[in-house]
Amino acid sequence: MNRQKVQRRVGKYEVGRTIGQGNSAKVRFGKNTETGESVALKILDKQNLHKNMMPKQIRREISTMKLINHPNVVRLYEVLASKTKIYIVLEFATGGDLYGKISKLRQLPDGRLKEDEARRYFQQLINAVDYCHSRGVYHRDLKPENLLLDAQGNLKVSDFGLSALSRQAGAYLDLAGDGLLHTTCGTPNYVAPEVLNDQGYDGATADLWSCGVILFLLLAGHLPFEDYNIMMLYKKIIGAEYSCPAWLSPGAKNLIVRILDPNPMTRIKIPEILEDAWFKKDYKPAVFEEQDEAKLDDVEAAFKDSEEHHVTENNEEQPTSMNAFELISMSRALDLGNFLKKKRCASKTNNAYGLKREIRFAAIGAANELVQKIEAASKPLGFDIQKNSYKMRLEKANAGRKGTLKVATEIFQVSPTLHMVEVRKTKGDTLEFHKFYKKLSTTLNDVVWKSDDTSDKTTNERKTDSCL
Repeated sequence: MNRQKVQRRVGKYEVGRTIGQGNSAKVRFGKNTETGESVALKILDKQNLHKNMMPKQIRREISTMKLINHPNVVRLYEVLASKTKIYIVLEFATGGDLYGKISKLRQLPDGRLKEDEARRYFQQLINAVDYCHSRGVYHRDLKPENLLLDAQGNLKVSDFGLSALSRQAGAYLDLAGDGLLHTTCGTPNYVAPEVLNDQGYDGATADLWSCGVILFLLLAGHLPFEDYNIMMLYKKIIGAEYSCPAWLSPGAKNLIVRILDPNPMTRIKIPEILEDAWFKKDYKPAVFEEQDEAKLDDVEAAFKDSEEHHVTENNEEQPTSMNAFELISMSRALDLGNFLKKKRCASKTNNAYGLKREIRFAAIGAANELVQKIEAASKPLGFDIQKNSYKMRLEKANAGRKGTLKVATEIFQVSPTLHMVEVRKTKGDTLEFHKFYKKLSTTLNDVVWKSDDTSDKTTNERKTDSCL
């Protein structure tokens, strides 16, 4: 039988498996218990953030994503915080990232995307980047690892940890008096030449260079600038030393050349890309509704060390799960007809009446509700109750003719809404146990599962010769 699972919950979100791990954060699968929607929970440790002096960067990332609401950008739903953690609730992209897709293709004979598919991804990337720039947001770390795919294969830009905001966008600035960005950041193979020159750069044109590198990778199956020696790599980037494969179409090659222009002043801009003949083929602009002004209340609350803003964290044990084979092996029928057995079964009975010391039945509903019902039915009958998650120990306060009656119950999960309940006498008189069970069954009658052929029969009318 499967082991008992512990279900972690943060506010209204169930926390599941780990789906990503970084230096400063762990990303776990989550589910909104109110809507059933899948989400990604980016979890950050507050102590580590302060230790690495990262609170400002994380606040900038969160605030940046709050500004953006676009179908080709991973959506940020809300920000939560506990005493020790910050939880960023994000849209869950089920298709993995673009880097993983390219890596798989490299193992195939041609090793690259078809041109039409590459164009569609690039069109969606430009849609997202154009929108971000219109909101004063510059990503600064565009690469396939940060481009996720949803179930329909649509591209979603993610990870704004190195992003910058313009003067017009808000308070988190990375600009000198000249209006240019000066922080050297990003992934070396995708960084624009002007970023490496350390003379200041425009965030929009630098992002476009990275888009050009991504387009080259999508079409060619390899990066335009590669070298094990970092200084040689930078030399190739600054000089735009690359060559296009012979199989690239003239339109694709021309667009790449215009984007990978080492001079940011003459490099193609997004309005020109949108008018490019190769780009415009089968182009579908993103359709979406603009959101109202972004509210940063939950962002500010997440960084306030105040209990009134803390979300509740719970670790809830789940009932021991049971598969179909285990269920069948334990009982041939689980319904009210199995409450009382008249046939003697040596392995389970040890009394003159042939009454069972252990009874199982299937019940419909949540496991915690079943626990509450058993508890509510047992207390008026004079039982002291000890609970251990989905196991209970019941002990009769007054001793019977064979001493104190003790009963153990346990709930096993068959499915989220169907459980098998086991009620077992551990000490005392078996007849007294069955009298207790008859009263318990009356209380639980509304949740006990009944098969179609037994739903119109009472417990006393139904007999069976199967042994549990």
